[in-house]
Amino acid sequence: AIALFNIGYGFLRENNQRRELKTLFGQYVPPAHVDQMLMNSQMATMEGESRHMTVLFSDIRSFTTISEGLKANKLKQMLNDFFTPITRTIFDNNGTIDKYVGDMVMAFWNAPLFDENHAEHAVNAAMAMQRMADELIPVFAARNLPEIHIGVGINTGDCVVGNMGSEQRYGYTVLGDAVNLASRLESQSRTYGVDVVIGESTATAVQARFALLELDLIAVKGKSEAVRVFTIVGDMAML
Repeated sequence: AIALFNIGYGFLRENNQRRELKTLFGQYVPPAHVDQMLMNSQMATMEGESRHMTVLFSDIRSFTTISEGLKANKLKQMLNDFFTPITRTIFDNNGTIDKYVGDMVMAFWNAPLFDENHAEHAVNAAMAMQRMADELIPVFAARNLPEIHIGVGINTGDCVVGNMGSEQRYGYTVLGDAVNLASRLESQSRTYGVDVVIGESTATAVQARFALLELDLIAVKGKSEAVRVFTIVGDMAML
């Protein structure tokens, strides 16, 4: 009886752990990643930890003007139709969705599963997102919706990642200076009139794969030293 109880308890405990993992990560990571974590729950942890990661921010240009010209239900549908393929593109490149805030999406790489090529995958996702946004232009035009153009900022560095929040609400997210810089780089894409702006650490990690153009040496709020920033010219294999 004790043996049967232990077997049953172990099964229920493992089943609860698997359900918890699926509930937590199912909305953030590609389905294939969830399957890997379910097969081996030790591959991912909900505890806070420090990792070298790549973070991406993207938002829609002139979104305030766009939103003012649309009714609420039409704006909501447009955003849903925009975020669905964008999310799929991030998942296809092994990214993890952190959050959506209005017209902004934040994603990161190298957590919860390890990814040695996280910077390369993030840049590849950014280029694919730009192509996806371009493909949506005629689709939206056919529905009398405005053109959508996006700006992307990417940075690589040490971050803290884990399940964070309050007792009432929490989520799997990433924090750190590298995250803040990625957000500020996204806003610089407007300044320099380019689609993607990446930090120096990301540029160093991907320079063998992608052709880069240095944009400037800029002072960024919260940083004591100027930061070199770059844009992506294209994939070396395609040039």
